[in-house]
Amino acid sequence: MSDQQQFFLKWNDFQSNMVSSFRHLRDEKSFTDVTLACDGQTCKAHKMVLSACSPYFKSLLEENPSKHPIIILKDVPFDHLQAILEFMYAGEVNVSQDQLSTFLKTADRLKVKGLAEAPIKRDM
Repeated sequence: MSDQQQFFLKWNDFQSNMVSSFRHLRDEKSFTDVTLACDGQTCKAHKMVLSACSPYFKSLLEENPSKHPIIILKDVPFDHLQAILEFMYAGEVNVSQDQLSTFLKTADRLKVKGLAEAPIKRDM
């Protein structure tokens, strides 16, 4: 066996670059592979981003493999969908105070990580 020295290589701006790249891909609609529909309107997105940010979408996409699925979201306001996608791609979003409660309920139904209520763990 060879005892060669190992080198640790790190991309210092990796996270900010990924966020910037995801935003750019979304803005340009590059490589989109899923369409989300609600309120008679549609948004294009990336399965990988949806799956990484929501166990709801991950399960839905795994159970229904399709090259470019169209997911119809019932009882989801289009402005909530747009804000949720902004949160998924950028990690942050502005929501008006009068919309906050209903927005968080929508995010909870879609199990959006970082917005949905986490299950409470209780010590036995």
